Amino acid sequence: MSAPRTPKSRPAARRLVRHTTALAVAAGSVLAVSGTAVAHDRPAHQPSYRVDTAQLATGLYQSAYSERHHVLWATTAVGRPPVTRSGLLKVDPKTLKTKAAYTPPVTDQATGAVEAVYGVAVDDEHDTVWTTNTRNNSVAVYSQRTGKHLATLPGVAHAREIVVDKRHDLAWASGFGDGSVVAFDTRTFKEKKRVKVEGAGAAGLAVDTHTGTAYATDLTNDRIIAVSPYKSEPRFIPTGDAPIGIELSADGRTAYTANQAAGTLSVVDLRKGTVTRTVTTGAGAISVAADHRSGRVFVANRGSGTTTVVDPEKGTVLADLATGPNPNHVTVRRGTAYVVDKSAAGADRVDSVHRISLTRSR
Repeated sequence: MSAPRTPKSRPAARRLVRHTTALAVAAGSVLAVSGTAVAHDRPAHQPSYRVDTAQLATGLYQSAYSERHHVLWATTAVGRPPVTRSGLLKVDPKTLKTKAAYTPPVTDQATGAVEAVYGVAVDDEHDTVWTTNTRNNSVAVYSQRTGKHLATLPGVAHAREIVVDKRHDLAWASGFGDGSVVAFDTRTFKEKKRVKVEGAGAAGLAVDTHTGTAYATDLTNDRIIAVSPYKSEPRFIPTGDAPIGIELSADGRTAYTANQAAGTLSVVDLRKGTVTRTVTTGAGAISVAADHRSGRVFVANRGSGTTTVVDPEKGTVLADLATGPNPNHVTVRRGTAYVVDKSAAGADRVDSVHRISLTRSR
């Protein structure tokens, strides 16, 4: 996998919030996107989405939603090592404005390099935020309430993504550098489990809180690595071409992978270990999130600059929404999706956040 796209902690001086209504049409039809557009031939019961966009900061990477505080946490990091600009942002999901920005600790006084943050996950039970520090081969823990840096946990090679299993008090991290999947105790911050798969490129992560099983995409070998906290050996499940993002259905029986090389979404039956559907979404599919209320799945397509809404049961595209150049990550909270991009707009090269909400159906 290429080096992580970099994210910055300083909010942009100029802010632009755009409101557009995207009317979803049937797969294969032309999508209408406009502030006043009306799709007169839109099939009955097709969803309609509104996209609100705001410039946020330079170098956005990922985001995660806190139900406890009703805020969106986002990571930023700018440039290649030594990375001197990075931040953990607390964003108001209603206004899409930054409420607070926290700078990671300095790791090199001579260069001013900081422990730059990339992946992010929220632990509302223990009121913390977990990050992956990709360049430093570690993960870190911050206080949600104060933004204070609480711990750095080393030994995760090219740490990419992190997810929290609140039921089992575990935070799982993927190490792309050595094909490892590592679990940490969210109370003590101690390492609890480590599985290393030689030749694997562990990238995206999801966890089934019912069983405690973590699922990592293997970008290198077109498969899912399933790691049970109770078994020593992982299970391998085939999926699409270059899977990078992964999400689970509400019951944990189905996985959805965003396949970067193929530009597709794979729907995977985890019990049978087979791909049941493949849906074309857009070039460079990189991130996927599911709305567990409706069952719809959102896929951010970095190459095509869109976020695609999919009905995974039918295998149909419900909407294809413009979400800025290079959308990098999508997260969903109660039917509303948040997409961060790497649009690098204007002289300050500011990236944006997009909020996708359902407006109506008929």
